[in-house]
Formats: sequence, C-alpha cells, structure tokens
Amino acid sequence: MNQLERLKEGKLVAVIRGAQPEQVIQIARALQEGGIVSLEITADTPKVCSVIERVKETFGDDIIVGAGTVLDPETARAVIMAGAEFIFSPTVNVETIKMAKRYGVISIPGALTPTEILTAYEHGADLIKVFPAGAMGAGYFKDLKGPLPHIPLMPTGGITLDNIGDYFKAGAAAAGLGSALVNPAKLQTEESYKELTKTAQAFYKLAAGW
Repeated sequence: MNQLERLKEGKLVAVIRGAQPEQVIQIARALQEGGIVSLEITADTPKVCSVIERVKETFGDDIIVGAGTVLDPETARAVIMAGAEFIFSPTVNVETIKMAKRYGVISIPGALTPTEILTAYEHGADLIKVFPAGAMGAGYFKDLKGPLPHIPLMPTGGITLDNIGDYFKAGAAAAGLGSALVNPAKLQTEESYKELTKTAQAFYKLAAGW
C-alpha cells in the first residue's frame, strides 16, 4: 500500500498549526495513540524542515508526515527535501502541484469552487482540500459530487465531532482536522495530551464507520 492509499484508508489528517518545535513529537505520539497517523505540520512552524526531519526520524513509516500552508513551489521543495510526504495548500497553485508530483509526493491543494477543484485535479492533484468547508456545510459536498463524482474531496476547516459524519455521508474521501482536534496552546500538561489522544480516538471511531 502506497502513502496515498494509506492516507485515504486512514481518512483523517491532523493539522498541527501554531505548535512550538519541542511540542510536535509529543503531539504526534498522542495522535498516533489515538489512531491518527497522517499529520500536517504547517509551513509557518518555526524550523519546520527540522521538525519534519525529526518526526520522520522518530516515527519512520509509522506516521505519514506532510507540510501544510504551502503557498509556493520553493517552500514545497524545501519541505519535501526534509521528508514531507504530502503537500497541503490553501489555494490552487499549479507550480506547487507540479513540484509535488516532480518528487513523487502527494499533492493536496485547497479549492472551493467547481472550477478551482477541476483545475487542481487536471493539473495532477491527488486529493482536493475543500476549504473552508465549515463555511459551506456538508450539503455543498453532496452538490459537488453530482457533476464531479470522480474527484476525491477532503473537507478542511470547521470539521468537528458533531459534523464529520455528515461530510463522509456526503461523499468526502477524507477529512482534515484543525483546532477541533489539535490546539497547541492548550497542551501544557500530561493530562492535556491524554485528552488529545481521547479526542483523536473519538474522531477515529467516527471515521472508521465510513
């Protein structure tokens, strides 16, 4: 099974935004214990390349680690060289998609309209991150799957325990989980990391039902 198949099978990608470098390994371990093994570390994380390298050194193939908020091909190449296995972007940047495909990593650009979604897919995107999904609602996914049933969509932004099932029911291939799962500012104690694992387990169980 390749990394794209693993990511789709796991259905969930945890977005780690605003974390300090020294937090990331503990966050990754807490998420892994909760069943979530695909982790996006945003490119604005201090020393992001070093952080990605450390995650890969620590977990090897047990975790799929990628970079998020990648706005340009230069950043994409830097994080790929550090070991990123997928590239998340908030927008459709064709050159960034090309860079990811050049190095054989998963490309997940962000799009919202049918035109943006199709454009990203035609240029080689593996999954399309529909962002911000929460502003549109799960019904929007059902509408998109009508004319674009062949394009795998991944809602990100505003996904919670209360609504994630609605998106999978509407045809989502996977889901990106942000602050409803990982809020680094609140991770200050051992107990808070245990709570993170419990929340990850709750999302994992819901996703497994689809």
